[in-house]
Amino acid sequence: MRTLIVSDVHANLTALEAVLGDAERSGPIDAVWSLGDCVGYGPQPGECVARLKGFEAAMVAGNHERAATGAIGTEDFNPDAAAAVQWTKARLTEDERSFLDSLPEVIAPPSGDFTLVHGTLRWPIWEYLYDSEAALGHLALQESPFGLVGHTHLPMLVVEDRTSFEGCQLFRLADGEKIDLDPNIRTVINPGSVGQPRDGDPRASYAIYDSDAPSITLHRVEYDIAATQKLMAQENLPRWLIERLVVGR
Repeated sequence: MRTLIVSDVHANLTALEAVLGDAERSGPIDAVWSLGDCVGYGPQPGECVARLKGFEAAMVAGNHERAATGAIGTEDFNPDAAAAVQWTKARLTEDERSFLDSLPEVIAPPSGDFTLVHGTLRWPIWEYLYDSEAALGHLALQESPFGLVGHTHLPMLVVEDRTSFEGCQLFRLADGEKIDLDPNIRTVINPGSVGQPRDGDPRASYAIYDSDAPSITLHRVEYDIAATQKLMAQENLPRWLIERLVVGR
């Protein structure tokens, strides 16, 4: 069984379609897991929500879903992000808002092997899992062998290691890197961002979980960045949000 793992699509339908096409070229997709922030920043929030709903994706909420429906305020967002939230909020239909409001902040798929959350289990929609302190806080609450997170826009692997000084090891993940999953070693994986990568590589980032192996492999795929930028410019979205797509920052 092949499961597509995406995060931080951020209303970038062109990038999402590139990811779906790239993933399907290697074989059928049996399930989709989305780790939050399918809206925000980008120009096509409703279309991205519909695309993921079409796959009956297992989806968790991120801070941008919560802000776009008014469930939380934008006081902690930077000005460009806050402006994009207001733009998104004005364009979502009532059905789309209701759907986003219904998304849980933590879910465990039926297999029981994985826990899905946007930020960390300690602070599901807000905490960035950048360092060992956040990783250990998350792992202390992770009851499943494997965890999947988003939010940082950085492809990353965390491996619990009680023999190390920090209690875990953190690694950046490269295109094509395969992680063999051992249920005796608790791990956390971030597939990076589909719609707004921030690791210096502008290509959309995603992962495939192969339950037969079992393993997770990270993938990068090019998409038509200029097409997304054009749509954003037409909607007068903040200039920095448009420009950052081409540099992956």
